Formats: sequence, structure tokens, C-alpha cells
Amino acid sequence: MVADVKERTEGRTLRLFTSDDYPAYKTAIERVCGADVTAAPGGGASRRMVPEKVVPPELTYAAVEKRRRRGRVVEILVRLIFGTMAALALALRLSRVSRRVNVSFLERYHATDRHKNARKVRKTYTFSKDWRVHESMTYFTMYSYNFC
Repeated sequence: MVADVKERTEGRTLRLFTSDDYPAYKTAIERVCGADVTAAPGGGASRRMVPEKVVPPELTYAAVEKRRRRGRVVEILVRLIFGTMAALALALRLSRVSRRVNVSFLERYHATDRHKNARKVRKTYTFSKDWRVHESMTYFTMYSYNFC
């Protein structure tokens, strides 16, 4: 998904990424948006130098963590993963849709996606046996929701 966003924005760095607290997003953003940096060798000559992914300094990524007690949200925490607080404040000030870091648009989209695509409905037997069919249905659902 992150690679698809980068491709659609023609490689431009977005002002702000937000997501829920799922840890795979951080890894995906590092892999897709990060540049390979090889550290200077230190120690023995037999050590292999493995490039490390470093995200650009202008990239800002914040995650929303919802703490629950007895099935109810009792606290919402916002964590800055990449970037600076000044860059986060600027991105929120320039936003046309929100002044806070939230994932309400993403949650609404996921609920609509599950509603429109029976293959993603929770606790049911409607599933895709073939990944290509599942992916095609996902793109069709995204297209019909966003452009029709």
C-alpha cells in the first residue's frame, strides 16, 4: 500500500502520514521511502556491511494508539514516529480536513470496504481462494467507492 502511494504521488514525500498503531506501517514506510545508507566499517575486516534504510528528514509520520478497557476506548495517544513536532504542527495547520492526528477517515474507509466487499466481512465464510481475485475485488471496491 505504501509503495502504491509513492508510485501515485510520483515519488514526492507526503507532508504527513498517519495510521493506527500497527507496527508493520513503520517498517513499510522505512522500506519504501527510506534511502540506503551504508555505515562506515568498524571492527574486523570480516564484517559485512549491510545498508540501512534511513527515512528523509522531511517525512513526518504519526501513529494513533487507542487504549481500551472492557472493550471501550478510554485513552487516545498520538506518537510521533518520524519527523519533528514542528513539522507535525505545520502539516496539521496546513491540512484542509483536520487539525488533529486521527485515523477516522481510514477507519470509515475500512468499514465501508468491509461492507461493500463480502470477502472482507468479519466472522464469515465468504473468502477468496485466489489472491488475484481478492486483489481485483479490492481494487474494484476502491474504484467504485472513490470514483463512482
